[in-house]
Amino acid sequence: MTHPEATRVLSQMPGTSQLVARLLYGSGMRLIESMPLRVKDVDFAQHQVTVCQGKGRKDRLTMRPNAVVPELTKHFARVRELHRQDCAVGAG
Repeated sequence: MTHPEATRVLSQMPGTSQLVARLLYGSGMRLIESMPLRVKDVDFAQHQVTVCQGKGRKDRLTMRPNAVVPELTKHFARVRELHRQDCAVGAG
């Protein structure tokens, strides 16, 4: 798949699915590695993502693509707010 083809496919995906797909495409992570990803696994300062228990059950570092930073920051803010609301009603 060429870069323009991949860009077209990604542009057709909705919301969080697009964010995950862009993160996978830009970092080389596998889908199974992205699902358990935690906020603390994304290092904005070092431009890295820590993949825990990846292939071979080993931890590894991969690059964090710059293109996903704005959406990833917004996503983290939404998740943080949802967590705050859940905690407020005793469901956190």
